[in-house]
Formats: sequence, C-alpha cells, structure tokens
Amino acid sequence: MNDRDVEVLGRAPLFEALDEEGAKALRAIVSEVHLSRGQTLFSEDQEGDRLYVVLDGKIKLTRTAPDGRENLLSVLGPSEMFGELSLFDPRPRTASAIAVTESRLAAVGHSDLWPFLKGHPEISIHLLRALAQRLRRTNENMADLVFTDVPGRVAKALLDLAERFGQPSESGLHVHHDLTQEELAQLVGASRETVNKALADFAQRGWLRIEARAVQVLDIERLRKRSR
Repeated sequence: MNDRDVEVLGRAPLFEALDEEGAKALRAIVSEVHLSRGQTLFSEDQEGDRLYVVLDGKIKLTRTAPDGRENLLSVLGPSEMFGELSLFDPRPRTASAIAVTESRLAAVGHSDLWPFLKGHPEISIHLLRALAQRLRRTNENMADLVFTDVPGRVAKALLDLAERFGQPSESGLHVHHDLTQEELAQLVGASRETVNKALADFAQRGWLRIEARAVQVLDIERLRKRSR
C-alpha cells in the first residue's frame, strides 16, 4: 500500500479515530479489490460480509424498482466508505454497488473487523456517526423529492458532486462526475429530458458549461441560490 493509499484510508470513518499503531494494525487486515468500469461489486439482496473504502475511482450505489427502473442513491469517491450497514445489521444488501470508473477499493471482512472493534471501541462511534450522516442525507433527499422542483434538485446534486469531485480551474470549478445523462437523472429522481432541460437553462444563464460526463461550474453562488 503506497503513501497515497494510506492517506486516503486515514480520512475514512473506519480509520480516522485510530492512532498510527492502530491504523497500521487495521491496514494489515485490509485486502484490495480492483474493478473495471461498469463492473458490479455486489447486488442488492446479496449477503454482505465486508465493508469497503474507495481508494481510487468512483462507485455508484443503486436500487432497482420491480418495473426495472433504477434509482441512483449516491456516487462515492476516494475515502468514502460503504457496505458498513451489514456490519451492524447482517441482512441482505439494500443496494447494488457498481463501478462508475475503473476503481480500487480497500475491503475489510466482518469476521476480521469484529475482533478489532472490540479492542478499539472508538471506531464504532465513528462508524455510527457515518451511518447517522447517511440517514440525515436520506431524509434530506426525501424532503427534496417532495418540496424541491427538478431544477433545484439538479443544482443541489451538482453542488454535492462539486464539493467532492470538483477541481479549481481558470474559469471556475471543473467537476468530472463521470455520470451519463441518464445516471444524473436517476440521481435526482427525474426524467432525462427534464434534467437536460434544467442543465441547458443553467448553461444559457451562464452558470455552467456542459461537457462530456462533466460540467464546468462558472457561477457557484447562483447554483447555491437555485438549490434552496
């Protein structure tokens, strides 16, 4: 594991409460998983026996409706953790995890992690905090579906992606989200046509520039106001 991987892991809830000795011991039980673009790591309703931290790339968590429609729950990048719900509630997975890009993950099996947690109870607090934050985001997303129009949801989604994946550029903030138009529509719970119309309107107003699987944010304050 290189220095960058160690730094990325150190920002994950699983590691951030540990001192160097504890982090080194935990890294010793970590295995590495490589995924190609579009590869499924696990599917909803499968048994979950490990949790993951993203080292490189992007992972999407999705759920599929009985009629086949897909809901994109979230897109995760480096240092973000997923799969921890099954650690505390050992029932089948509630979502599928699919690589948006070529990705590398750090995986920790539950059977290896439980003995470690008993010796380092401070980790459990950070894991529970991460779960609470995820529940809070879920509640916010549910409220947005009821109270916020599609352009507002699109603006909010772009701001979230910008916060995690944005890179400063000469003209503003370059956000390479790697999502197709259909995936972006799934993320905000709307049709692709409606989301494209909102993006085109934002571009016409000069708030952003649309690029292939990316946007160049030109006026982030206008987007913030539209997201409220």
